Amino acid sequence: MIDIYNSLSPMLKVYWTLAIIASIIFVIQAIMAFIGLGTDTDADFVPEDTDGGFSGLFSFRNLINFLIGFGWSGVIFYDNIQRMWLLQLVSIVVGFAFIALFLFVYRQISKLAQDNTFNIKDCLGINCTVYLRIPANLSGKGKIQISIHGSVHEIDAVTDSEQVIPTGSKVHVEQVVSQDTLLVKVIQ
Repeated sequence: MIDIYNSLSPMLKVYWTLAIIASIIFVIQAIMAFIGLGTDTDADFVPEDTDGGFSGLFSFRNLINFLIGFGWSGVIFYDNIQRMWLLQLVSIVVGFAFIALFLFVYRQISKLAQDNTFNIKDCLGINCTVYLRIPANLSGKGKIQISIHGSVHEIDAVTDSEQVIPTGSKVHVEQVVSQDTLLVKVIQ
């Protein structure tokens, strides 16, 4: 195996070395992330308060991503691209493409961690539609359909109006009466 490595050209040795070392580090990072140890071990080279939109761009993880793309594209295209400057340019472009791909995937995965838990207090001040008629003068409950955080909820509703609010009416949430009931008024 050493004889094969020693027979390679110096540039191909560089590509192989970068590709193998970066791949090993990437696998270690992935294992650490899966067992919960890799979330805060990244070192950013740009302070968080001065990122200017480049948060996470200059990090050890992205350096590894770049080196994986750079190294493996150099190994793969070495025999196909005869001009070294063109091979290096292609390798650099692929390296940056790997950074962009991993940033995109990371941002998509981080969206899954957002807390979209329903809280009835979030309904205050929102306009919605009556689903089941609401009796007048707090004499009974009806239902409304309300959209919160991108999902539609059916919630019990009451009104202190003098008139019944029919199905399909547009109403405004005025107050949270209990953990599962809202006070609404018809939109004029």
